[in-house]
Amino acid sequence: MIKAVAWDIDGTLVDSEPLHLFALQDVCGAHGVDISDLSDAHFIGVHIGDVWRELAPRFPSRVTFAEWSHQIETAYSNNRDRLVEIPGAAETVARLAALGVRQVAVSNSNRRVVDANLEAIGIADLMEFTISLDDVCEGKPDPFPYRLACYRLGLSPDAVLAVEDSATGVASAERAGMPVLFLRAPGGRVPEPARAIDGPPDVLKLLAEATDTRASATRRHRDDPVARID
Repeated sequence: MIKAVAWDIDGTLVDSEPLHLFALQDVCGAHGVDISDLSDAHFIGVHIGDVWRELAPRFPSRVTFAEWSHQIETAYSNNRDRLVEIPGAAETVARLAALGVRQVAVSNSNRRVVDANLEAIGIADLMEFTISLDDVCEGKPDPFPYRLACYRLGLSPDAVLAVEDSATGVASAERAGMPVLFLRAPGGRVPEPARAIDGPPDVLKLLAEATDTRASATRRHRDDPVARID
């Protein structure tokens, strides 16, 4: 039985890729680093540490990862008004909260980015807690972020539903032993073993269907004379 939902954020609750790209281009441009040879989608879903490892040779040696990443976070946070929610995300989170479903957010982004995303669409207060890249020893696809979420919730992984939009996130949740829903792009591939959904509102619908199924099974069990004997 699902007792909590663990949301990915970027691309699942918030359409953040345009702002991530803006922040990256803004900071690279400020250092005179040209990344026009890379497609706009080149770093989608890529861990910020891996982004730096690829781009570091283009920067002056005096620029450190800590300095660069801080500048990226600042550019992102300062422009949070550009963020828009994935359709139906805020309403879905609010409705689940009203139903008493526990909710957390598990992200591969740093704390400042996580906070900016959730505040931008008005759902920060509806999350029991959030896990950012600053809170873990390894990010997704390592299972540690989702294992930590289950530990902090005090629930077994099979009782926590993960909602993701990337193969990296699906791998992390699946390796943590959690059921996974995948927010698919039109015509996109759905990574196994995730179940595809078309938007956050489908989470509410699927949980309601599961509840109805359990209730029906309970009624059948109660009305079955043989079952009552058991």
